[in-house]
Amino acid sequence: MGGCVPLYAVIFITIFVTLFGALLLFAASKVGKVYKDKVKDETYECGIAVQDKVDTKISIKFYLTAILFIIFDIEIIFMYPWAATYKEFIASGNGLYSLGAMGIFMGVFIFGLWWEIKSKALEWE
Repeated sequence: MGGCVPLYAVIFITIFVTLFGALLLFAASKVGKVYKDKVKDETYECGIAVQDKVDTKISIKFYLTAILFIIFDIEIIFMYPWAATYKEFIASGNGLYSLGAMGIFMGVFIFGLWWEIKSKALEWE
């Protein structure tokens, strides 16, 4: 066999998971109670009737800040493994190549940060 999973085991698990999921859905539909209450149907239900519905306008700055955070967070995610294995690149003779590649990578992001500061994307006024 050599580590292969028999086909009947896969079929059994598939049928078991399907039946167990269907059983849970059926049980939840029978046990759960249905509430028909206007207050319960509100977006932020807290038991108090809503005074008036007003659509909140969210500034685009929040979205821009979130996107910039994600971009620079991903940059750190890419930099960490590089920094952790840099000694291995030096030992294999590819240290300068690796440093140059990371320099280009950092240059693009430093240029992006400079552009954000220049275009005042990080200002809230």
